[in-house]
Parts: sequence; structure tokens; C-alpha cells
Amino acid sequence: MTYTAYDSTSTVARDQAFILWFDEVRSEDVGLVGGKNSSLGEMIQQLQTQGVNVPGGFATTAYAYRYYIKQAGLEVQLQRLFSDLNVNDVYNLQERGKQARALILHTPFPQDLQDAIALAYKKLCQRYSCSSSLGDRLDPEFRDLCDTQTQDTDVAVRSSATAEDLPEASFAGQQETYLNVQGVKGVLEACHKCFASLFTDRAISYRQHNGFDHFTVALSVGVQKMVRSDLATSGVMFSIDTETGFKNAALITAAYGLGENVVQGAVNPDEYFVFKPTLKTGFTPILEKRLGTKAIKMVYDVGGSKLTKNVEVPEPERQKFCLSDAEILKLGKWAIIIEDHYSQVRGQYTPMDIEWAKDGCTGELFIVQARPETVQSQKADNVLESYELKEKGKVLATGRSVGAAIGQGKARVIHNVSNINQFKAGEVLVTNRTDPDWEPIMKQASAIVTNQGGRTCHAAIIAREMGIPAIVGCGDATEAIHNGQEVTVSCSEGEEGLVYEGLLPFEVHQTKLDNLPKTRTQILMNIGNPEQAFTLAGIPADGVGLARLEFIIANHIKAHPMALIKFDQLEDEAVKAEIEQLTLGYTHKPDFFVDKLARGIGMIAAAFYPKPVVVRMSDFKSNEYANLLGGRQFEPKEENPMIGWRGASRYYDPNYREAYALECKALKRVRDDMGLTNVIPMVPFCRTPDEGRHVLAEMGKQGLKRGVNGLQVYVMCELPSNVILADQFAEVFDGFSIGSNDLTQLTLGLDRDSALVAHLFDERDEGVKRMVAQAIATAKAKGRKIGICGQAPSDYPEFAQFLVELGIDSMSLNPDSVLKTLLMVAEVEKTQA
Repeated sequence: MTYTAYDSTSTVARDQAFILWFDEVRSEDVGLVGGKNSSLGEMIQQLQTQGVNVPGGFATTAYAYRYYIKQAGLEVQLQRLFSDLNVNDVYNLQERGKQARALILHTPFPQDLQDAIALAYKKLCQRYSCSSSLGDRLDPEFRDLCDTQTQDTDVAVRSSATAEDLPEASFAGQQETYLNVQGVKGVLEACHKCFASLFTDRAISYRQHNGFDHFTVALSVGVQKMVRSDLATSGVMFSIDTETGFKNAALITAAYGLGENVVQGAVNPDEYFVFKPTLKTGFTPILEKRLGTKAIKMVYDVGGSKLTKNVEVPEPERQKFCLSDAEILKLGKWAIIIEDHYSQVRGQYTPMDIEWAKDGCTGELFIVQARPETVQSQKADNVLESYELKEKGKVLATGRSVGAAIGQGKARVIHNVSNINQFKAGEVLVTNRTDPDWEPIMKQASAIVTNQGGRTCHAAIIAREMGIPAIVGCGDATEAIHNGQEVTVSCSEGEEGLVYEGLLPFEVHQTKLDNLPKTRTQILMNIGNPEQAFTLAGIPADGVGLARLEFIIANHIKAHPMALIKFDQLEDEAVKAEIEQLTLGYTHKPDFFVDKLARGIGMIAAAFYPKPVVVRMSDFKSNEYANLLGGRQFEPKEENPMIGWRGASRYYDPNYREAYALECKALKRVRDDMGLTNVIPMVPFCRTPDEGRHVLAEMGKQGLKRGVNGLQVYVMCELPSNVILADQFAEVFDGFSIGSNDLTQLTLGLDRDSALVAHLFDERDEGVKRMVAQAIATAKAKGRKIGICGQAPSDYPEFAQFLVELGIDSMSLNPDSVLKTLLMVAEVEKTQA
């Protein structure tokens, strides 16, 4: 049943109604009910049939606001009050804002407007009475709490301005929101406060700086049935990666309780990434799961003087992810549906910023808000900008990086918003967390650092919108950084942001990507760190020629695989305790290895999908394996590990076979469960063709069979035997990748770890070049692909030219060498034409 607040058969038009229900408005009705409410109506009408749940409700209209202002004669008074407004003067801004809000709060609503709101709320209560709408769906654990709402239903009362949620300006958090509002009196008071919040200091400042007239913007109020996430979880998700603009991943954040803590940055939430293209086709591509601290949660203050309160989350709950994999995937699907719909409505790609909540009474998920993302969608696609820190220093604090830039200046530590007048333009703002009241100074900061918050909190959103680097969720930044201390805030080194002591030198590189030439030779990229994959995906490469597992194992897993497999047999109790802490939540320790490795590989494969991503299986040497947690118990001491028990020889050895099986399981998960079949495994340091067959047999035992589901397997060409017997290796593997470092070492008979002979190490040596030429010629004769992933073409342009002239299929380069090598290769190929 649809409830209306106006008689559709009368002469009263929609644009003269006080109340419109969400299911009576669409996205084009921003002028009637604001961005937030029109979006809710759009989703209710268009997306519920696709399974997207949205709580119902109603909106007071822009007409109702203007009617109130006109009837009370407030516009002239407000214009007079703002005649000398100066938003750059904090004292002036605060004084004008305070007077404007007081003026509205002390001016009551006209009776007819009060009656319209009261009637609509009563009808909403009828619609959502527990006895008629929830029934058997109630979770028995929370039934008593939910059954108390049979009369005055609980609602969220949210402001929705007519100039908000636009692609070019979000107005996020500019006006107020009130949760767990009950009763006619409570709803009327909350609506009145929302009207007044059109003139919060931050809203006044934001409008002024974005060129919106204070008196043409009107305020609508949304009154929406509460989702009982105080008994469950809630959060924010973006249908795009917020830091890099990578379009194929959705970021989901989640914490316990009502969502305000996530939005305001009062809690460090869990974070999840899902890959949209293969999620659409039925796979389960959860690329990343990062555990947040989730120290507090916002709940109903039942019987208290306030509407909500924060309580501590018990430690066991903090150590768990607050969403199941099924819920993560469902939210990811909804993000796709919402993004696709709004892109179609707007006629252009429109990434979305979405708030969601889980109802603890029924276990159902809901979307409670959706607006266009306003930062990455506005960036130019034809310019690649990167920041490079030229020196490192003492690290004062670390957290989640926002943006990929670097900022520096004197730190200004401010604990309370009442002291923001102390801030000077160009300083680094350091505080516990921010909310919209901080915005007048945030735009003047060179960088922002907070103790609390995740990548979807207020500080993160505003920093992105203003183009300011920020590090959130540091925990102790206000203690570790001193007021007036010179600091450098680096968000250019991956997902972890670092605050360094001192003003360190850095460079900004801008590269235009217009009209880049297309080369016959594939230009691929070398990657080790999954956290940089989405950023590096912006570089125009043809894929990844070398994804190293060693970085993932050393930095994300940290433990030796055999130490996880034989955890109960570990002899070192201290190591055992450290691994126990590292693998919290895993009763079967090897699963930790598989999960972390699969997600690391998945991030890299997703970043370049559907382009090829060649993943080299682990190639630690025994002394490097020994340095992993628990490794010394399982590793031999070798005189020369460089040419000892490494690569293929490990994979089928009884002493390591179980560990290699974990790598295979991770790869199988990436290809079969995530749907990332662009992954091509590559076997390193394979001494003989028979050894290659042994490795393929081990892979087959784990379900990785060459030729099945399009699986190709490559081999590193880095030993003289690989070159001499290339025709035989071509019968075992689908392709070759020349490892110029090891091939140079073993051709010239020198240890590249030895400083005594380092001066002799040169890939351009004639002997090495002849080996490379022979390998390419044999591979081509056998119809196998051959590329190079060693350091040489990144370091020496003339070596790259030599490879092109030989007709090599691909070159995999360090990221900073891709563009210059691409241009050079294009020139060489032009002379060959």
C-alpha cells in the first residue's frame, strides 16, 4: 500500500506538497526532496525487484522548507545576518552559524506543517508495526528487543539538501542525522534540528567554497525506518577503489552497531575488497579481508536520556570479521547493481558511495543511502600522477593511507574542535578523528593524520575530495607526533601510510597517456607488492610478466609454510606463540597461508584482468626461508644457497612437497573460485625437463592440470641448461621467461651476492647475449612464447633494443621503466618495419 501526503486528484501539485513518500520520488526529484531522499526513492522503485533491500519512509519537501522560511519571515533576517560573512575567519563563521541556527530553532513550524509530518509518521508506524511486518522473521535472540516497537516505530531522521550528492560535490555530512527517534514529538524536534543544520558552520563554509548560494539551497528531511544494526553490523561501501580509482573493485567497510561510527571515523572498521567482473559471472572473488579493531559500537540508549550511546565491543568479537563471506558477496553484488543503474540513469559511468546496515532482528541486509562518488570519478583519465619519496627517515606513526600523494609541514596537534582556531594554513592536522565541524580548517591543511577511522570515514572522504593526503587509524598519532614538529606524510608507498620525522625530499611525476604507441612486443610489468597493484594498473602495460610470491610470503604471511603444517611439532615456544597470534581465527594453520597467498595473488591478477599475469612460484633460497617464523627448524644450512635447494627442486621433495601444495591450493582458488583465469603459474630454477615433469605432477595432484580450464604453465629460462635444452623444455611447458640475473650469474660463473666479483656482473656481456639469442631462437622454432622478466631491460635501454631486434615476444619491466621503454621499443620496431 502507498501512503501519500497529498490528494493526487486535487489541484495540489507534487511540488507544493509538504510530504512525499520515498516510493513516490525518483532520482530526478533532487529539487523536490534533495539528493539523499530522491536516491532512496529511485532505489525503492527501480532496484527492489533486483533484490536490493531499502527501508521505506517519507520526506518533507523543499517546498515545506521554503514555506516555513517564508511564513516565519526568516529569509530577510538570514540575509542580513550573512551580509558580512567571512568563511575564512573562523570566529566570524562560528558566530554567524550559531546565530542562524538559533534563529531557526526558536521559530516554530506552522501548524499545518506539523500536522503533515505527524500524520505521515503515524502512517509509517502502521506500515512497520512488528506484528504485521516482521512475524516469524525475528531472530529469537533479539525478539524481546524488537517486539517493544509495536506503537511508535524507531526512525532515522536525515537531512537531504537540494544541492547534495552531486557527482562534483558530495556535501557529505554537512547537515545533521538523528538515529533511534521515536514518537511524533521526537520526529518533529529532529526535523526542526535538521532544518537548522542547513546552517552548520561546515555547511556554510562548504557551500561558499563550492559556489552554492545559501538562499537557493533548500532542505528536505528524510524520515526512514531504522534498521536495527545496533544489534548487528553496518558500514560504508564504494563501487570503486577510493584511493586509486580502480573501477573493477568494490571496497566494503564494516563495524558493529549503528553506522555513524564508521562514517565519523570513531572506529577502525574491517575492510573487504571484491572483484566486480567475475562476481557478475558467478564467482566468489573476495580479494582482501582486513581485520579492524572495532573497539566500540553505537547502540540504542534504551530508557536513557540520549537516543544512542557507545559501548565497548568484547575482545573476542573484535578478533572476528563482522561479516560472513556470503554477506560480503551480497553487498558486492548490490554495489554492482546500484552502480550499473545510476550509470544508466546518468548516461555515463557513475561510481557510487553507499551506506548499508544489517538488521539484527531479522538478519537482513539493507541499503540506507547511496550517492555518486565525487573524487575519483572527476579525475582525468589521460594523466598519470605519481609521488616519489627520495629519502626515508624515522617513522613516527603508521596507518591506512588515503590518496597516493605526499604532504609535509609543521604538525598541529588539536584534540578538540573548539581549538581549531589555533590551526595555521599549510600545517599538518593531527587529531583523534574529524567530523564535519573540522572542515573549515581541513581544506587549509597540507596533510591530515588521525588516530581513528578507516578509508571510508569522514577524514578520508574529505581529504580525497580536497586532494590532501591523509593517514587514518594510526592509533597513537596524537602522542607520537609533537606539536610544531616538522613531518612528512607519505601515502605513496602502498596501503600503509607513514609519518616521517622531518621534511624529506620528494618528487611529483606527471605523465600524459594520450596517443601512446602500440607495440608488437608486449610491454609487461614486474610486481611484488599486492597493495600497489591497483595503483600500478593505471600504467599502460599489457599485463604482468613477473608477480613475485616472496613479498606476499615475507610481509603478509611471515611464517614458514612447514611451521604452519607442523605447528604442533614446533620446538621453539616463543615462535609458536608468535604464530598463534599471527593466525588468530584459524584452527587449521595452513589455511592461513592459503588465504593470504590467494588474496595477494588475487589482488595483482584482478588489477590487470583480463590481461595475462605470470605468477612465479616461490623462489626463496634456504637461508631466506630460514628467516621466516619457524623456518630454522625446517631448513638446511647450505654453503651456497644461491645454487642449492631452491625453486623446482623443492616442490617435489618429500621435505617440502606439503608446503608447495599450499601454493598450488592458493593458485587454484584464484583461478577456480575467484574466476581469475588470467593467472599463469611459472616454475623457477628448473634444472632438467624431468624435474619440470615432477613439478607438473605435484600441481596436478592439487587440481592444477596443464591445459584444463585454459591453464598454461611457464618456466624460467635462467640456467644454461634451460637454453641448451630449450627444445626439450618446450615439450614440458607452454612458455619461457628469461631471468637475466641468474642467467648472467651462471653463464659467467659468479656469485651475484659476492661483492668481490660484482664488477664482473653485466647482462650485456657477449656470452650472456648469445645465450639469450639462442633461447629466443629455439622457443620461436618450437612455437612457444618467450619473454624476459629480469632487470636488464629496465636498466639498459640498449639491452632492450637488442631484445626487440631478436623478436622477443614480451619484456617485463620495473614500473618506473615501462613508459620510457615502451616509447623506445616503438621506435625500434618502426625501423624494422
